[in-house]
Amino acid sequence: MAEFPEGAPCWVDAMFSDVEGAKEFYGDVLGWTFGEASSEYGNYTQAYSDGKAVAAVVPPMPGGEAPSQWCLYFASSDAAATAEKIKAAGGTLMMEPMQVGTFGTMAIAKEPSGAVFGVWQPGEHKGFEKLGESGAYAWAEVFTREPEKADAFLSQVFPYESRQMDPGDDPEAAGMDFKVFSVGGPQNPVLGRMRMGEEFPPEIPSYVQVYFAVPDCDEAVAKTRKHGGQLHFGPMDSPFGRFAAVTDPQGAAFAVIDLSTTVGEMPSFG
Repeated sequence: MAEFPEGAPCWVDAMFSDVEGAKEFYGDVLGWTFGEASSEYGNYTQAYSDGKAVAAVVPPMPGGEAPSQWCLYFASSDAAATAEKIKAAGGTLMMEPMQVGTFGTMAIAKEPSGAVFGVWQPGEHKGFEKLGESGAYAWAEVFTREPEKADAFLSQVFPYESRQMDPGDDPEAAGMDFKVFSVGGPQNPVLGRMRMGEEFPPEIPSYVQVYFAVPDCDEAVAKTRKHGGQLHFGPMDSPFGRFAAVTDPQGAAFAVIDLSTTVGEMPSFG
């Protein structure tokens, strides 16, 4: 796969205290297989769909028990320069740029409204080998209560163009504050931003929702529940696909979407 343009989502990984449990869960729900744990890199273990790299799981670092969550990485041609932009735009660096062998350079940051994300400057590891197909990353959205902060930050750090969704006459979309960010023109959307409303409990911070494609949304939800995961929203039909928001048994939130089952007309963006 070609290298990802600046600001495009290029990789996801998650930390799990029970890596074997995570492998069993995602192996069933998303059909993933897993490579060998890389002991020199903290037992970082890549996940594959049809033999193509799609994600990774890793145990916590010794003494670091962080909650399980998916981290989305945005492509950067210069992680150090992106890190400076993050700080200048009011973000926080949680991990300074760090070279990972010959694979690339990573950084972890938090945008001003609180959503955590990663930056990846590729070396030998370019990122996703499969995209927008069953078993692979499909889309992501920043959920925030302070959209003005998130919007300004994202546009300062990455070369994004943004467009606001026009709810039109759709009663379900009334009051919805949703924006799409693109790179290289509106034909290349890479990220959504959704304002969190009263339906979100106040203790839930801003976060990045990662969508994985599945052949059958309802089946993926059933498998999630079978393994002890939870359903939070959906399944719901949309012009983009039938999707649901879930958490795995270790508390990592993500969404599943059947991209082939679309209902309704695409919304317009101003």
